Amino acid sequence: MKHFVLPYEGGLITDKLPEDILHSYEKVNAEIFTESREASSKVADVIVDSIKSTKGRLFRLGLTTGVTPISLYNELARRCAAGEVSFKNVEIVSIDEYYPFSADQHQSRNSRIHEALIDKVDILKENVHIPDGTVPADKISAYCAEFDKLARGLDLLVIGVGEQGQLGFNEAGANEKSRTRTVPLPYKSRKRQAHNFNGDISATPSAAITIGISTMLSASRIIVMAWGEDKAEAVKAITEGEVTPLCPASYLQLHDNASIFVDETAGSLLTRVSAPWLVGSCDWTPKFIRKAVVWLCQQVGKPILKLTERDYLENSLGELIEKYGPFDKININVFNDLQHTITGWPGGKPNADDSTRPVSAEPFPKTVLIFSPHPDDDVISMGGTFIRLVAQGHNVHVAYETSGDVAVYDDVVLQHMDAAYQLGFADKFDEVKALIDSKRPGEAEPRALLDIKAAIRRSEARSAVRSFGLNDKTNAHFLNLPFYESGGVKKMPRTQVDVDIIKKLMNELKPDMIFMAGDLADPHGTHRVCTEAAMDAFEQLREEGAKWTENAHIWLYRGAWMEWELGRVDMAVPLSPGEVVSKRHAIFRHLSQKDIVPFPGDDPREFWQRAEERTQNTARLYDELGMAEYQAMEVFLKLF
Repeated sequence: MKHFVLPYEGGLITDKLPEDILHSYEKVNAEIFTESREASSKVADVIVDSIKSTKGRLFRLGLTTGVTPISLYNELARRCAAGEVSFKNVEIVSIDEYYPFSADQHQSRNSRIHEALIDKVDILKENVHIPDGTVPADKISAYCAEFDKLARGLDLLVIGVGEQGQLGFNEAGANEKSRTRTVPLPYKSRKRQAHNFNGDISATPSAAITIGISTMLSASRIIVMAWGEDKAEAVKAITEGEVTPLCPASYLQLHDNASIFVDETAGSLLTRVSAPWLVGSCDWTPKFIRKAVVWLCQQVGKPILKLTERDYLENSLGELIEKYGPFDKININVFNDLQHTITGWPGGKPNADDSTRPVSAEPFPKTVLIFSPHPDDDVISMGGTFIRLVAQGHNVHVAYETSGDVAVYDDVVLQHMDAAYQLGFADKFDEVKALIDSKRPGEAEPRALLDIKAAIRRSEARSAVRSFGLNDKTNAHFLNLPFYESGGVKKMPRTQVDVDIIKKLMNELKPDMIFMAGDLADPHGTHRVCTEAAMDAFEQLREEGAKWTENAHIWLYRGAWMEWELGRVDMAVPLSPGEVVSKRHAIFRHLSQKDIVPFPGDDPREFWQRAEERTQNTARLYDELGMAEYQAMEVFLKLF
């Protein structure tokens, strides 16, 4: 199974670049890898080499749980099974645990690290140390003091980091002298942890045991891992920001042997990625030139055509002028390049010169297939474009890849049951209420209850596309990919079965245009898994000789949280005020997701508000660069 990465668009030339220059903006050295599995393999190399180099004594290794280290633990387990490394001479110290909490509960850190790693390697039981969440309250302080002694002086500490720079349960405000202790979990932290408890924050522990910042800094070497776009701000703060208790991981700058391993998306805001011309010579591809010019406009507060040679020279873009100048030629080229991304015909304008348009005029009409990971991502992320494709006469189909069942509150189900009873169809209220009452925190929901929730999501999706004229009986497809149907927030691995379901639909429709989610915020999230499955399906069909794949193009959209940077955009679809309202009304049809949903993250805005503010901000950026002023814009990246 392939792992999705964004196409290369130019950047810093690192060959023969001295390490001191490469890391010149970094107070903690960052190692950037194409994707998380490659980075995890490199961290595994460090761990294995360190274990092998320690002779005559235990190698003391500190580890964490959570989503971030999963690929690392899989790799370590594989190497141990293959005889490449033994853990018999390793002592593992886990950094935290819920409190009070029993180790035999599935959500416990104890249970998670045993399941992910310890039970799969040959480590001796007496060499595993995990905080005990069952210690009585009157003895917990003394216990933490003893555990702190045990956790000090580790040979290597390998940990993940939270979106606000948390280390373990050291939240904002933790200081550099903190030791192993119990800590209250604030609301935001419990909200993040609630995904381990089927989104039920009331079942989420309100306290935890964690080793402190001082304890962590006592390790001989520290490696922090971070994957995905949602960690990019934290990585920037840790690596290049100031030391502050508001970002506990920034204390790593005080350590002499700390480094951070990131994938490309988590490292996307680091200076050597976001503005590499400040560091050294660059590979100036057309899109990379556009990225640099857009950055320069934002630095000096000018539209593209008002940039001067002095603006370029004073902002370290002299190399760009030397290779592709003069400056006014660059300005005009980038202005035209960006302007040509704008089109009111996302499926191509028939009988028109398409030499400078992002989408070809022929064939017309096109068969368009929109993949939506959840039953509302289509209208949230590209609803305006969806509406316009339908209005302009294309044969548009939407494929909802997962049921989205776990994102429906139980109260919504009971409301639907009551409505059915009031309408005289059936009285299932008490039966369904009993199903809900039988649920246990952390365990999979009853399948019968999930089926009802899935039906609610399907009815909402059909209503949304009907609102702008799509035939919901023939052109809306519900794939219900098996990887999603775990009954809980944690999903199963995707398999060829998921891919085959997508292949079947693709081969039936033979689309000319395919839209997929390009969100990379979570390397183990539903959007990424769905997109990778769809890409695998397309690649396999191409390798199998499906002729239609030769002329099909894949376009990537993003969701309600982040947008494509303008340097990457291949198509920008302007929306009129009326289309913005039509899109909003389509989003409103997803009533179970309106106002409050189980897993919205830290953003308090409703999905329609996020979507509108995102698209309006994109239109504002185009306007500031000297383009026409639009109400809103949806933007897309062309994969091929």
